[in-house]
Amino acid sequence: MSSDVLNYVLGIIFGATLIPILFLFFKLFVIEVQNETNILVCRFGKLQKLISKPGIYFWYDKIMPWSQIISVSLKKDFRCFEEIHVNDSRGTTLIIDLWVEFRIEDPIKAVFHVENLERFLQSILSSSATSVLGTYEFQYILANRSELNEVLKKDIAKELKRWGIFIEFIFINRLSLLPDVSRQLFDTVAAKLEKTKAGIEEAGRLEAQLLEAETSSKVSSLLAEAKGQYSLSVSMAYQELASNPELFNSYRKLYELSLIKPHRTIVFQGFGADELSSVEAAMTMLPGIDDTNLNNVIKNTETHNHNLNHS
Repeated sequence: MSSDVLNYVLGIIFGATLIPILFLFFKLFVIEVQNETNILVCRFGKLQKLISKPGIYFWYDKIMPWSQIISVSLKKDFRCFEEIHVNDSRGTTLIIDLWVEFRIEDPIKAVFHVENLERFLQSILSSSATSVLGTYEFQYILANRSELNEVLKKDIAKELKRWGIFIEFIFINRLSLLPDVSRQLFDTVAAKLEKTKAGIEEAGRLEAQLLEAETSSKVSSLLAEAKGQYSLSVSMAYQELASNPELFNSYRKLYELSLIKPHRTIVFQGFGADELSSVEAAMTMLPGIDDTNLNNVIKNTETHNHNLNHS
């Protein structure tokens, strides 16, 4: 009974070990081709067969040292190449990052004609970016990145197609300047803004002065017209007043009296022909004094009267 159990256990162990060994032995002579993948089979460095159809293929000398199996994916791939230095049409150094989406169309050219795919793509992109972007100014590149993406794609696609690579999409991911150039650019922009500001302020000042001059001219013409209307109105009022002689004479009398200023003008009126004449009355007047002397005389008189009252 113990012998049967031992044989049963050994059979299980042998079967569990034999299956992986057979599978590994099978993998040594079988080539598995996945979807969207091509297999290049080489012998002594020379291409023997290209397998593009998905499936399982038997290759008896796969494990031999002179055989080489190269798997090439045809799926879409992408790369982001950073800090590519280019110069614009004015010599300004730009730093750009390019995002590229591509796929391999011809695996034979992509494998045997290109030593290093990464360096090859970076070299082609740098050369194309330098030649294309070097014909434009920085402001144009900054404002028309979508248009330049198409130009770059057409230029690079022609070159990579010869090597079995198809470009599906490319765009400028980042665009920047060197620190010194950025500082100079910002200073230039600040100077232009200051110049524009000064121009606007000067234009505003001139427009304000022009508006003020035009306003003054209009006000002067209106004042002149108003003065003319005033004189005309006064003349018309005098005409209306002259139509009533009694009222007109009274107005003239009042106007003459309004011209007489107190303590400055002496008027001799109301004397008859046989009474005191104006010349005789004038001889009785004190010498003319001004307002200051008159005030001093009044103040001295008041002071003298006050002293008399106290004494």
